[in-house]
Amino acid sequence: MRAPRDRSSLAGEDVVVVGGGFGGLSTACYLADAGADVTLLEKNEQLGGRASVLEADGFRFDMGPSWYLMPDVFETFFGHFGREPADYYTLSRLDPHYRIFFKDGDRVDMVPDRERNRETFESYEAGAGDAFDDYLAKSERNYEIGMRHFVYEHRDDLADFVDPDVLRYSWGLSLIGSMQDHVEEYFDHPKLQQIMQYTLVFLGGSPHNTPALYNLMSHVDFNLGVYYPDGGLGAVVDGIAELGAELGVEYVTNAPVTAIKGRRGGFKVETAAGDGDAGVGGTAAAADGGAVTAGSGESYFPDLVVSDADYAHTEQELLAPRKRQYDADYWESRTYAPSAYLLYMGVEGDVGDLAHHTLVLPTDWDDHFAQIFEDPAWPDDPAYYLCVPSKTDDSVAPEGHSNLFVLVPVAAGLEDTPELRSRYRDLVLADVADNTGVDLRDRIVFERDFCVDDFAGRYNATRGTALGLAHTLRQTAPFRPGHESSATDGLYFTGSTTTPGIGVPMCLISGLLTAEAMAESA
Repeated sequence: MRAPRDRSSLAGEDVVVVGGGFGGLSTACYLADAGADVTLLEKNEQLGGRASVLEADGFRFDMGPSWYLMPDVFETFFGHFGREPADYYTLSRLDPHYRIFFKDGDRVDMVPDRERNRETFESYEAGAGDAFDDYLAKSERNYEIGMRHFVYEHRDDLADFVDPDVLRYSWGLSLIGSMQDHVEEYFDHPKLQQIMQYTLVFLGGSPHNTPALYNLMSHVDFNLGVYYPDGGLGAVVDGIAELGAELGVEYVTNAPVTAIKGRRGGFKVETAAGDGDAGVGGTAAAADGGAVTAGSGESYFPDLVVSDADYAHTEQELLAPRKRQYDADYWESRTYAPSAYLLYMGVEGDVGDLAHHTLVLPTDWDDHFAQIFEDPAWPDDPAYYLCVPSKTDDSVAPEGHSNLFVLVPVAAGLEDTPELRSRYRDLVLADVADNTGVDLRDRIVFERDFCVDDFAGRYNATRGTALGLAHTLRQTAPFRPGHESSATDGLYFTGSTTTPGIGVPMCLISGLLTAEAMAESA
């Protein structure tokens, strides 16, 4: 994407990275490659953060991210270290990319063949084929300019966005207005509008609060393609962790950090002995034997600290008040991406017409988004996602069985009780049967749910958000919290709450930007 910058000033620095999500793993690789001595501390029993793996009764589930998008970002990441993704995992392009069941009985597939997708659009609305081409041309331009001159650049301050070069590159980009307004300029049919906007779920927003700039996600979807890493996203975690081990990163799991304290010339990072989670267990750890050790309540004394833990949790719980950049009112006033109700299921037999990635959408999804962002409640008529990796990968389920989960976006901070989950489970499984023709209820041999309280407990996620801060106009680019603490010298942040934002590829890039910010300040 661009030439790597000099980070040699980090050589010999002792760095602790708090949190082993994609942001933390990426940062650790860049720092170790620059010559720093890096120890990564992970609260839970495996690496990956929200990309945890659940293994039970012969089933293997990706608990969090399950879409492999923006393959160019992964190629750039591994390429920096003289490697390529194929050195660590294999990819299959999905066909269809995904299937949509609309709740009026309509069904549509989006496929790797752009001309077929164009014909699908034209079948819904005269002239929509040409509009599809125009929309993707705009999306591709936004993507190429945005990635080269904004996403891969370290611009934490508003002043960085008003210099002449930035203004020149941003001319003509879709920067202002909502995605809904933007999409309506191209398509009248509500189903076509939904197809062009479903990826907003990956950004934690709605059509009405996400800036039009994010039409670039359609280039990601239709032009770059949708892939599956054999073994799931956990295999990508394993690959990046293995790369880090080759570069010299030391991983310590079951090591929840309880405090980050300043000391003369550096920090004291205190941990407690972790219990892990008996219900979660996977292989998402560095594959080079001996690279991962279990924590036992030790203290560490690094020169520099990077937090990939929840940003608000780090500031409000791990730092002394005088060391914080933001007060409680700041975090209370933020717009958080949704949480999720997740139901992981192992079922007997096949699951019929469900594709690897399946979306089930009401013909009008405004009420669901309103129950996320405006009047929080368990959605009455939910839009949701079904992931069936066993359609592609025989290794994730026992023979004769299928592996799938259902994900319903719900409001962050929503009341979450066993009784509410039980009622919602019944509602969702009935909805799946009614709208896809696949009745799972009498064939489930394994199940586990995961919701708001679990995101808060397992990942220290503020309000139990599944993703972080939503990409609203006031929380995009320089309006997100920065990589470098303005209150504590030597403390840095990475991951989804800072720039460039939400999503696995963005967190990988965040690791690069954090390492560059550290080198600039060294």
